Amino acid sequence: MWYGAEAAPAIMNTPRRVNKIIQVALVEDDAGVRANLAAILNGAPGFQCQAAYPDGHAALKGIPPNRPDVVLMDINLPGMLGPECVRQLKTLAPGLPVLMLTVYDDSEQVFKSLMAGATGYLLKRTPKEKLLEAIREVHGGGAPMSRQIARRVVQFFQEIDQMPATTQRAPEIATLTDREQQVLASLAKGHIYKEIADLLNISFETVRTHVRSIYEKLHVHSRTEAVLKYLGR
Repeated sequence: MWYGAEAAPAIMNTPRRVNKIIQVALVEDDAGVRANLAAILNGAPGFQCQAAYPDGHAALKGIPPNRPDVVLMDINLPGMLGPECVRQLKTLAPGLPVLMLTVYDDSEQVFKSLMAGATGYLLKRTPKEKLLEAIREVHGGGAPMSRQIARRVVQFFQEIDQMPATTQRAPEIATLTDREQQVLASLAKGHIYKEIADLLNISFETVRTHVRSIYEKLHVHSRTEAVLKYLGR
């Protein structure tokens, strides 16, 4: 067993089906919530709880070498809050998507998590079907978040866009295709993937493909990082 990790005993001895099961790591201090989330994942086709960690320190030791597909992380962790854990985890495993979980719609902590590199967030009371859908979306390159948090992100981008630029846009921006630049500009305005698809008259999957390409060309791992490069910050 990994350091500080708990795994569902009925699942851990089962051979992994490559490219068919989304491996999920949990970071949650409440034992009951950990058990419930693990049961949801292990009971759903196409998902597996790879391991569960009770705090950020254990997660930072166990997650990077074992590389799950998605991390579900509580915001209010003991000893090290979620945003700081995300920041350190993204340094150790840059491309790993992290989906934050919270009991309350604490926009300040969620926003800090997103700025640290988290991909999205959900309330813990989210129905099982929505939770699994969000994990699939994150695994596929999406960024699920509430409208309230999306508005805060948009406000942040608008504020920095109004500030005098101290640098020019990142040179990597020139490597983007015209369509990728259109997608990135829409991300900078706070549009979600479905809205971008409608605005540019392309499919949702095409938007996700463009976003993955943008991240790769800009050498970033989150929407926030990509937009900051676009804005020359």
